[in-house]
This record gives sequence, structure tokens and C-alpha cells, in this order.
Amino acid sequence: MKGSTTSPTRRLSDMGIILPKPRTPVANFLPFKRCGNLLYLSGQGPVSEDGHRHIGKVGQEVSVAEAYEHAKLTTINLLAVTEMALGSINAVAEVIKVLGFVNAAPDFTSHPQVINGCSDLLIAVFGNEKGAHARSAVGAGSLPSGITVEIEIILRAH
Repeated sequence: MKGSTTSPTRRLSDMGIILPKPRTPVANFLPFKRCGNLLYLSGQGPVSEDGHRHIGKVGQEVSVAEAYEHAKLTTINLLAVTEMALGSINAVAEVIKVLGFVNAAPDFTSHPQVINGCSDLLIAVFGNEKGAHARSAVGAGSLPSGITVEIEIILRAH
């Protein structure tokens, strides 16, 4: 996608993705915090627009392929918060950092493959130059409400 003039919003549309209305935080925190041109997105999980939470232990009752899709859904939710914060995802200059947590079975070791659901979508939406990012993929013994993944992102806005 290097040199592509297609906007991130257009790429999302071409993929058939419509950003949902961002969900209200369930605890005492902000969905995002802007500091200059940096936008810090609070952790989001795989919650469908109808409120359904994808729960379970990855590597036990949830497969890597399913969890990959959950990470993708989580990223769509994060992009919705980005749109709320910046007015448009086209205002993203670059993705800086992704931190992904996987609700993993004790012997699970494929955390990077799960969080690729996030990274792959970000690169598809923003292109390699703006979408490639630093990243950590971490296994967790549990996550809020039993969700399969939780992801937070740091972006730089124009």
C-alpha cells in the first residue's frame, strides 16, 4: 500500500467494515486520552455491537483462529474510539504501539498469532508506512468479564 492515496475510511468501507458507536466504559476511566498529537486508547475487548462479549480461554475452549477474529473485532472497536476522539480515522498520522493481552490457557504459546488479528487490520487500514507498529502480545491468566483478548493502542494524530 506504499504510495496509496486511498483513505483509511475508504479502505474500511472497501472491507465492508462499519465502525460501531463506541461503548461507554464499564469502570472509572476514559476511553481515550490525548496528549499533544499522541492518542492513548484504553483497553477494549471483543464486544459485538449487540453487546455480546466473546469469552473463554484461548488454547482451551477458544481456537487461535477464533481469537484472531476477536482481536480484529477489538481493533474495530478501537478504531471507533479513534473516530470519536479525532473526528475521523483519516486524522491518524501513524500507529505507534499495540499492547495485546490474550486470556490464555496455561500452556498456550501462540499469543502473537492471536494479536495479528489487530496488527493485520491496522496495516490493511492505514498501510505499511502508517500502520506498522511496535507491539507486545502477552498471555494473561484472566481478563475482565472473561473476554478472550484486550488490546490498547497508542496513535499519533496529524
